[in-house]
Amino acid sequence: MTTIQVCELTKSFKGTTVLNQLNFTLTNGVVGLLGRNGAGKTTLMKIIATLLRQSSGLVMIDQAPVTNVRQVRQMIGYLPQNFQIYRNMRVVDALTYLGLLSELEPATLAQRIDRLLIRLNLGKYRQYKIKELSGGLKQRVGIAQALLNEPKILIIDEPTVGLDPEERDNFRRLIGELGDQRIVIFSTHIVEDIARISDQLVILEGGTVAFAGPTATFAADPDELETKYLALIRGGSDEGF
Repeated sequence: MTTIQVCELTKSFKGTTVLNQLNFTLTNGVVGLLGRNGAGKTTLMKIIATLLRQSSGLVMIDQAPVTNVRQVRQMIGYLPQNFQIYRNMRVVDALTYLGLLSELEPATLAQRIDRLLIRLNLGKYRQYKIKELSGGLKQRVGIAQALLNEPKILIIDEPTVGLDPEERDNFRRLIGELGDQRIVIFSTHIVEDIARISDQLVILEGGTVAFAGPTATFAADPDELETKYLALIRGGSDEGF
């Protein structure tokens, strides 16, 4: 069981506090990270992924502080919101290149790529160029690169933006499956994207934690989750979403 502990986490940029004394604990499963645009979701994920340094407080992954960058990065896979990959490279070549940059041993890397392409239903696209793929398929390639190091924690930032309804539904289903054996932090401002697949919920509002805990504690079903979420965030106004 993997654990993320966030204790009094604060992050400021040029005198502006973006995250203010966050406290929560996460364990295996899908974690829905909800909040309107600008609530601090991406900043929080980048701190957990060691891409930003907190101003104060602690973030611990299995008792290792995220300031131990090399150790923690071996446990994390990250798919940023604006994932860019080499458009003219073939899928298998792009994954191979990214794996070698991560210092994976070539034979092990080849086996993992083959396994992931099958697992993510990308097998028939291995020789396609990235630019030939749909938005949903590109996101699956992004998931594949994030899983190359077999991470304990998978962090995915707003992955359904720009996808059509069918691709969004397929991608949500995939995220739910990936949470069986690890922590999957799935950031979104769209309640529908996490209502049916999240085991745990963290809601940020104005850089603070409005709720953190089991999804079932917050709401009994997806419809109630959306209603209570909108009521929690500024009295139910959906302005700015």
